[in-house]
Amino acid sequence: QVQLVESGGGLVQAGGSLRLSCAASGRTFSNYIMGWFRQAPGKEREFVSAINWRGGITYYADSVRGRFTISRDNAKNTVYLQMNSLKPEDSAGYYCAASRNPRYSDGTMYDYWGQGTQVTVSS
Repeated sequence: QVQLVESGGGLVQAGGSLRLSCAASGRTFSNYIMGWFRQAPGKEREFVSAINWRGGITYYADSVRGRFTISRDNAKNTVYLQMNSLKPEDSAGYYCAASRNPRYSDGTMYDYWGQGTQVTVSS
């Protein structure tokens, strides 16, 4: 089992920044691909970003590329999502997840999920 706890969400004005954190405990954190997904009310969950187990390869949805940066610190069992130039359409619940499957953008391939943290961007 891997337990994931997100933090760092909040209310921010458009153009602002937030950094989300996801602390993991349980099984060896470094064995997993870590991903961030988001879901807004009435919308389907969508892939945001992922990072491979070593941290050298990152993936982004087109909608956030260039604005968001994912990173991980395996020594701290934590993955981060730095979100800059936030837009109102970024408002959603953000969830981190852990997977051992290379299909990083497919949420059904993730084994463990956190409870989510809310991000609200005002215009």
